[in-house]
Amino acid sequence: MRYYLIAGEASGDLHGSNLVRRLNELDPDAQIKAWGGDLMAGAGADIIKHYRELAFMGFVEVIQNLKTIFKNLAFCKQEILSFRPDALILIDYPGFNLRIARWAKKNGFTVFYYISPQLWAWKPGRAKVIKSSVDQLYTILPFEKRFYEPYQVYPEYVGHPLLETVHSFRANTATEAQLKGKKVLALLPGSRRQEIIRILPILLQAATAFPDFTPVIAAAPALPITLYQEVIAKSNLASPIIIQNQTYTVLSMASLAWVSSGTATLETALFGVPQVVCYTGNLLSYHIAKRLVTIPYISLVNLILNKPLIPELIQHHFTKETLIQSTKSLDFDHIQSEYKHLNELLLPDNASYLVASSIYAKIKSTS
Repeated sequence: MRYYLIAGEASGDLHGSNLVRRLNELDPDAQIKAWGGDLMAGAGADIIKHYRELAFMGFVEVIQNLKTIFKNLAFCKQEILSFRPDALILIDYPGFNLRIARWAKKNGFTVFYYISPQLWAWKPGRAKVIKSSVDQLYTILPFEKRFYEPYQVYPEYVGHPLLETVHSFRANTATEAQLKGKKVLALLPGSRRQEIIRILPILLQAATAFPDFTPVIAAAPALPITLYQEVIAKSNLASPIIIQNQTYTVLSMASLAWVSSGTATLETALFGVPQVVCYTGNLLSYHIAKRLVTIPYISLVNLILNKPLIPELIQHHFTKETLIQSTKSLDFDHIQSEYKHLNELLLPDNASYLVASSIYAKIKSTS
């Protein structure tokens, strides 16, 4: 069978890579093309476009890059028409993928959507696009099935794919040895250039208030180390340890973490690390989002638990002083107890197998 996957961010690359492996196990002669990253390439997909060319975050940033986005959409459509996949598999990345879904369905392709767009956070009306354009939706958060029911969309809940990723993780032994004996403060300032430039300086400043901890930057795989080095140099502070493409090893050794919003907040929780969520972005984008987003929290941890377990410092609330204060007030024992409950809510822990099996069975039955 021919499979075409589209992932536009680091988290999509991670989950897409596990899905590619499962598809290859079920269908050894599979032809798999993808928009993704190094992990999907390592799993056996032929990468057409890397996600680092696609990751535009925020309303203003998207507007500034509209020409590139429309060019990518046109290129993607041409690629799909040329490849003629048996299954088009969209992974999160809703701004782009929902447009592709509408077009693909009109052109007769079978569309699967793995990792539901977070429509419950904003633009719930887009659920109508899912109903009309997606043949099968796979959800990974326990409350998403209830959200879709009023729109007559009936997804398959497969559990959160991070469970299988974290449970099967094996630490890098060299990095373990490097960090052994240190009280690690993990710094996760995001996976996009603009996030790191805005967030990392404040993390570095606040870290000086915790001399017992060794700050360790978990550097994103798709960005150059020089970016982090430039930000550190401008801070005029002691240089922290920088470890690239080994976020999980860093988290497995960490006692505390400061984390940009997004998937990383959930990854940190699954490793049992108490954390503070930190985020600041383009001011105009922030005010637009504030008026559109209807959810009470930005971290997946708080959203899933439906309570403010971990502090969230957003925009003007995110300062050196507030980060220090929030960190000192963390109740480590309570947080780790709630993390155990979080794990239970996210079961089962074989999402990629369930999704691959479902897709393969559906397209095989119609071929």
